[in-house]
Amino acid sequence: MLGRRVHVTGPARLKLGAELKKAYTAGASIRALAHGCGRSYGFVHRLLTEAGTILRTRGGPVTRRRPAR
Repeated sequence: MLGRRVHVTGPARLKLGAELKKAYTAGASIRALAHGCGRSYGFVHRLLTEAGTILRTRGGPVTRRRPAR
């Protein structure tokens, strides 16, 4: 786990981004990842986008939504 206010740069940033991407594509939420590594939602979101992750849309799968009237 990384400490707060510790800058993550270079190879460590790439490694953390790859680990977060792997967990996110396996189904973890950004909030869960942020909580797990002790970082903010924005930091994790930024690392995921830097790692080339295709982010899921908000609201979960379309099949779980109520049908339109």
